[in-house]
Amino acid sequence: MSSRYWVKLFMNTLLIGGVTAGVVGLFAKWNEFSLKTPVELLVGFLWMAGVGLIFSVISQMCFFAYLTVHRLGMEMFRSVFVWHAIQLVLTVFVLVDLAYLRFVFFGNKTEGAFSYIWYPILILVVALIVGVLKVKQTNKSAFIPTLFFMVVVTVIEWFPVLRVNDESYMYFMLIPLLICNTYQLLILPKYHEKSKEAAKERMKRTQQKAAHS
Repeated sequence: MSSRYWVKLFMNTLLIGGVTAGVVGLFAKWNEFSLKTPVELLVGFLWMAGVGLIFSVISQMCFFAYLTVHRLGMEMFRSVFVWHAIQLVLTVFVLVDLAYLRFVFFGNKTEGAFSYIWYPILILVVALIVGVLKVKQTNKSAFIPTLFFMVVVTVIEWFPVLRVNDESYMYFMLIPLLICNTYQLLILPKYHEKSKEAAKERMKRTQQKAAHS
């Protein structure tokens, strides 16, 4: 893919992360902002949008890291079935541990179990939806890698606020990460195709110029 489309992917994802974090942050922290003036609300939105830009960069770094790891995994195991099986096992492991370890470290008798399994369910549902969309966009072999990325990589990106276990901050970071990760997964093939078409057009123009010279 050409550098033009890499830059476009980066800037669009950056914008999505910033705007999403700004909106989600206002809702997640509404108790703190509900009595503020419009100017203070705007300042709060801009501050949270700035934090969202950082979330976006984290998402993009992990996305490109996963593309590299996925390529290495395919070459190392030399079997799509084995590599997909490993990713599926890791996905299940992370979902279970996300609920279990949070309960071990932060659970108490007054809280129900649903508060600890809610986040794994939410992430899994989003991952399944994105996986289905990815299969329709490409092919069936993309389902497990998409599931792995949307679950395992998202949880890795989300880890800083998991340690804090603050509900509002958990939503504040998770939702922008899920949206940025979804956007990158679904838009990359389109940018790749556009880049190939642009390269063909450049080649065609070059050949035409050569023929007329």
